[in-house]
Amino acid sequence: MQRGSDRLSVYRDDEMKHELQGLIRSGHSTRVAEWFDPEPLADDDPAVAAHPVPTGMRSEDALRFELARHLGRKVFPAKRSALVREMVGQHAPDALIDQVRALPADTTFHTVQEVVDALRRRAA
Repeated sequence: MQRGSDRLSVYRDDEMKHELQGLIRSGHSTRVAEWFDPEPLADDDPAVAAHPVPTGMRSEDALRFELARHLGRKVFPAKRSALVREMVGQHAPDALIDQVRALPADTTFHTVQEVVDALRRRAA
């Protein structure tokens, strides 16, 4: 059987599947030595933010960051419908998608910054 560009042989694939069967079926660690397991979170660990926007960013920068994260470069130039379709495909937050849906339908956007500027003008 031709396997294309796989790095492992059929036999090694089967061996790896067999090694993982215990972990997959049991739902917990199958390691003999517990120090190999990752540690759980401690009570005094810092809280993880709900979204990856760094603290201290201006709201415009945070909006640009979130839009760029979900849109990427390949979608531009695009109209509103293409931007919404891409954001839905990238599983963007609903609040962000709703903001983009409020943009004018006939305008073509060439960059994320143009989208941010249009949203800022709309909010003003």
